[in-house]
Amino acid sequence: MENDPERRDDTKGDDGTASTTTSGIAVLEKGSEPATSAGGARGSGTEVPGDAAGDRARGHQVSLRSVIVGGVILALVAALAFVSWQLHSRSEELAATQAAATAESQAEKVALDYAKGAAAIDFKDLPAWRSRLTEGTSEEMAARLTQAATSMEQIVTPLQWTSTAEPIAAVTTSVDGDVYSVDCFVGVTTKNTQAPDGIQSTATYKLRLDKSKDWKIIDISGVNAELPTGGR
Repeated sequence: MENDPERRDDTKGDDGTASTTTSGIAVLEKGSEPATSAGGARGSGTEVPGDAAGDRARGHQVSLRSVIVGGVILALVAALAFVSWQLHSRSEELAATQAAATAESQAEKVALDYAKGAAAIDFKDLPAWRSRLTEGTSEEMAARLTQAATSMEQIVTPLQWTSTAEPIAAVTTSVDGDVYSVDCFVGVTTKNTQAPDGIQSTATYKLRLDKSKDWKIIDISGVNAELPTGGR
């Protein structure tokens, strides 16, 4: 028998799949499964490179979203803290302004009440006037005023001096720590033997009050209307 260059061996596998070997090359016939490579084995559970890239992209998206959300939250917290600080600061400023205004108002009230009392004189009741003259003043100031009142009584009594007073205004001119300087203006109507019909004038009192000493008057200057001069 002559040798056939293309020898065909037909074999049949255990599963009934026929295979034909031609020149040593195995050819799978219908019904056989194609061989797969290690990197592309079907059903092997090995991750496909395309799927891995998708997972990484999704991971990057989640991380970026987390960073953005965290940044927004941080910005909101910072804004809220800033607004709270601003409100607190403005509240403190408003409270300080109100406290300063209240203190000035109190200083002006005390000063104007004193000026009104000091300007009202009746030669028939000088002890009451002396009491008003020294009321609310420091000990040193009270001693000075008592001495001044004694000298003035020598003029008031012979002239039968009487005067009534109405407050006009009081203005805080300066504040130095707890010491408030206040200018007071009082309308005074004076009658005496030299002016029986009465003379109207404005008395000006410059007072200094100490807040730390319960608004004691520590100095008085500028008083000019209650002293008799000329034909008054």
